[in-house]
Amino acid sequence: MAELQTKRTGASVDAFIAAQPDAEVRADCRTIIRIMSAATGDAPSMWGPAIVGFGHSKLKYASGKEIDWMEVAFSPRKANLTLYLYGTHEQLLAKLGKHRTSKACLYIKRLADVDTKVLKALVEASVKEFRKANR
Repeated sequence: MAELQTKRTGASVDAFIAAQPDAEVRADCRTIIRIMSAATGDAPSMWGPAIVGFGHSKLKYASGKEIDWMEVAFSPRKANLTLYLYGTHEQLLAKLGKHRTSKACLYIKRLADVDTKVLKALVEASVKEFRKANR
């Protein structure tokens, strides 16, 4: 089995955010950091070269394999801000604003496109569900 590539690193979150070329993206990242830090009670850390994660826990697969994994995370990708959340929260997503989703990701072009109070509630619900399932 291949080694897991997404691991916590010692890289600087501040340097990673400062290196984002768009000022609005940098500001959005700082807002997401505040929201995710408040929800987890943890400081951000880099996971791999481009994911900012918060908190961590052991995830146990049905096979018995365990890995260290972040509770919530985000990455400023070229096309979107990608938020890695746990669980499905359809009622909150319906109130969020302009976004797309996949199995475990929430894609937002800019925070200005969404209700940040709803985003905060969504992140809090995700952390709560992650902790319930993985502790």
